[in-house]
Amino acid sequence: MSWQRLLAGFPWFRGEGRFPIDAYSEFLPAPYLGRKPYPFAEPEPYPFTAADPDGWHITEAEEAFALQPGLLQLARPILRALTALARGESARGLKHEGLHHNLYWSAELTKNLPGVRHERFVTLMPLALSRTLDDKGHVRWTCFGNSEQGPSRAFWKSFQTGPGAEPNEGKVVDFFRRLLGDVYGEDVAGVAGLEACGFRIMPHTGSTLLPFWRDDPLPKWAHRFLLGDDDGAKGVRYLLTFRPFDALSATVRRAYFAGRLHLLPCPGSLLPWGFERFLHWQAEHPFAVQVPLQFMLTRHNGATGLRVPQSGWLKVNHAQQANGAEAAPHVGDVLNTYKRTHRNARVLRDEDELALKTQNESLLHVLFSTMPDRMGLYSKPMARNVQLTRRDLTPLLDGPTATLPELHAACTAVMEGGLFAYRFQFPPMRVGRHEVYWHRPLVAYRSAKGDQTVVLPDAPLGYLTAYRADKVQLDKPIELWPRLLHRPEYEAAIEVSTQSQDKEHPLRGAYINVLKLLETWHLRGETPLPRRLAHQLLTHAKTHDLDQWLALLRAKTDGDKEGARLVERLTEIIEPEERPLPQKRGSKVPASLTFAHTAKRSFEVAYWKTIALLAEGAYSNKNNADCIRDPVTSLELDHHDRDLDPLGDYILAYYRKEVAKAGLGKKVLVGDLPFKWDTAFDYPWMDGWLKSQRQGDPERDLIVVIPGRDRSRAVVMSDHYDTAYMVDHYDPQYGGEGARLAACGADDNYSATAAMMLGAPIFMELSKAGQLECDVWLIHLTGEEFPADCLGARHLAQWLVQNTLKMRLQDGKMHDLSGVQVQGVYVSDMIAHNNNHGRDIFQIAPGTGRASLWLAEQAHEATATWNASVPLWNQRGERHGKKRCERSADPDVVPHVAPHLAVSGEVRPPYDPRSTLYNTDGQIFSDAGIPVVLFMENYDINREGYHDTHDTMENIDLDYGSAVAAIAIESVARAASVARE
Repeated sequence: MSWQRLLAGFPWFRGEGRFPIDAYSEFLPAPYLGRKPYPFAEPEPYPFTAADPDGWHITEAEEAFALQPGLLQLARPILRALTALARGESARGLKHEGLHHNLYWSAELTKNLPGVRHERFVTLMPLALSRTLDDKGHVRWTCFGNSEQGPSRAFWKSFQTGPGAEPNEGKVVDFFRRLLGDVYGEDVAGVAGLEACGFRIMPHTGSTLLPFWRDDPLPKWAHRFLLGDDDGAKGVRYLLTFRPFDALSATVRRAYFAGRLHLLPCPGSLLPWGFERFLHWQAEHPFAVQVPLQFMLTRHNGATGLRVPQSGWLKVNHAQQANGAEAAPHVGDVLNTYKRTHRNARVLRDEDELALKTQNESLLHVLFSTMPDRMGLYSKPMARNVQLTRRDLTPLLDGPTATLPELHAACTAVMEGGLFAYRFQFPPMRVGRHEVYWHRPLVAYRSAKGDQTVVLPDAPLGYLTAYRADKVQLDKPIELWPRLLHRPEYEAAIEVSTQSQDKEHPLRGAYINVLKLLETWHLRGETPLPRRLAHQLLTHAKTHDLDQWLALLRAKTDGDKEGARLVERLTEIIEPEERPLPQKRGSKVPASLTFAHTAKRSFEVAYWKTIALLAEGAYSNKNNADCIRDPVTSLELDHHDRDLDPLGDYILAYYRKEVAKAGLGKKVLVGDLPFKWDTAFDYPWMDGWLKSQRQGDPERDLIVVIPGRDRSRAVVMSDHYDTAYMVDHYDPQYGGEGARLAACGADDNYSATAAMMLGAPIFMELSKAGQLECDVWLIHLTGEEFPADCLGARHLAQWLVQNTLKMRLQDGKMHDLSGVQVQGVYVSDMIAHNNNHGRDIFQIAPGTGRASLWLAEQAHEATATWNASVPLWNQRGERHGKKRCERSADPDVVPHVAPHLAVSGEVRPPYDPRSTLYNTDGQIFSDAGIPVVLFMENYDINREGYHDTHDTMENIDLDYGSAVAAIAIESVARAASVARE
């Protein structure tokens, strides 16, 4: 039971200090699969199933949109390099003159290979693949280089189905039949035909370059194909061998140069495993042997294909060194610049930032500089995500495990000058304590006609290895085998979606959307989807009634059997009838828990005034780093103290007054969650950071605990109460002069803070009435904005994972909350700006997992209830016949009474490119496995009023914001009023 060994010991991270979460701008961590770190996280439906103890399941979407295009993406530069070497030339990252340092090359190849005309450059090259997290919340299949398990093991393991299983003869024969047919035009029938056409195997029987590279004994059926060292090459046309070229017999080498024999794989494709210095580095770093292939590849971060991090050599010329004094060694190029990306860049989520005209920065500064002008508003040093060595490949820095002294020592060494090898290292996917790699053979070749790169479809899939992250033992991995899922209803969507010639296919977008809906259906445990929810998830159906859209889709697929089957499958997984909304007894208005309090003019007025007080009242310096110690900023400040602290005191005092009004006394707890602001580097020019280092714990989240029937569970409503620095005061491109001044934050994020503050008395009333089945926690998170970067969310998430959460009460005593299961977090961030390019829309963006989707369903039902009530509310009283609300730039002037606004709450799952969960605290909870949903307006990354001087009341749309706030409050109440099943 291989995968059960990976999950053994769950939960893994209980206890103080067991699960620290760094700022993602300082260190992008590993994604967790199979089971998330949170102790109450449900097992995920992928990649394991109980019926397949040794399998790792790969979905059709992964294979179609990432892996297949990614293999071709890598094959092209690799085959270009092999072709160049055969001509006696150098290639990207690989210098021909340096091949005498490679144990898989020989002088004989250098001399004779240019004369070999029959070479088709067949590769059976096992790649080291894993999934990594990027700064936009994607979990991407990533190439780490060539397999650390050697050049042959993954190929032979491909034909097994589990540990110790006999390789399947039929699968091997079928593969070589297709390979020889596609590459060389051979017509091979069965084992006898394979033998008759001259196919032979020469195993590696002697010592290998690394001890654990030795292959398992060949299966019995393969013995008929064996070619011994003393056997001649007569009749041999295709020789499968992974030996170094010098280890082949003289007769085999002569036959190859004469064009009578093809070597499978071609000799050049073994080069990445043969560089002596990387083999020596392996003793210090277990994955060093992956690096040579990564050096040969170009950085890639597009929406499709495989992610390839940048690797190369950093050349730092000391003042006393002559330029060009040290040339790069024999593999890899000098790459002294890096195009830095960050989650706050004003680009769409699925845009390739590397393809945009953004500036390359000095790699030295990217890795180590903490100077404020180098960091700008959104960047941090990236050395934690880099592995670095000296020129001779002696280790200098292993960023993912580095301590602060090690980071400082590496920075000092690099500043002294020289040549340094590096690779950006975003940690591979983890299951519990284990890092997991997929060793997948790249089977590619040059076509006989047109000299095109071809990747053989349906090639062997290799196998997976898992190593304890804290004690890597490459010779003792837990092994798993990839299984490609083949579900018939996916075939049509995959086929249309992936064929480049069909990009204008009228159903392409609809098929992709249906494919994603099917994934959501599987996530929910294959239970029928409510019609309203299905309509939300089918974004291509938004402009039609669901039945109309299904009818149109059915008509367009007429004559297309696969498409028709897909549509029929779609109708099967959606409930046939729309569930009616529960009705309030004696009323036409649908039943709700909280709208009687929030669908009122008094709520709107209080909402406006609360935002105005927080945003444009006495508090101005509201960034965690305040105040910045530089002359430009100092001249702009009215005062030089951080207002985040008195603002927190004000919010806590407000809650204590509301508790007293409700008569709940000590039943409702009000306090904070204090902690120290820890960072990978030092930032003494940030006054807020400096005070945290000196005073220990001036940072804090604010918390209110409202009791429900079941005190062992809680639903959390959260925001962030800090504000961002204003780009138009800082960036010269927007007229700034370098001052870091905190924004007022009317929308970002006091629109959410006000919703929580007004929701508190409503939740207390529900608590007194016994309508809360579990606790409601109101948690104001600190430090979401840069440079703190989700500071409060990170600490809250790690406390929840570690089971160490304690709150500080007003009298200084600590109250233990560690035993409470947080069954969901609703994060609100920017909910009161109505986007002019997509009016009356807000997003309900769940994190990963079934529990997050359940939270989104509660929010969706709350929205449907609000919208169904709006026409009835607007028929009576002061709203009847009124026009839409107009904005007011004056915080003291509340906009006039307007009709209640119906709003579209679009459910945007993690795969939706319009989901902006990644750009908020919500991503932290999702990655840790804590169920989460983000409420956010229809986010416009380029609008005025975002992180600038216009984030004031002038950009607050009152009827829109109060509607979203009311729906958020109702969603929390609904989630907290459900009894445990």
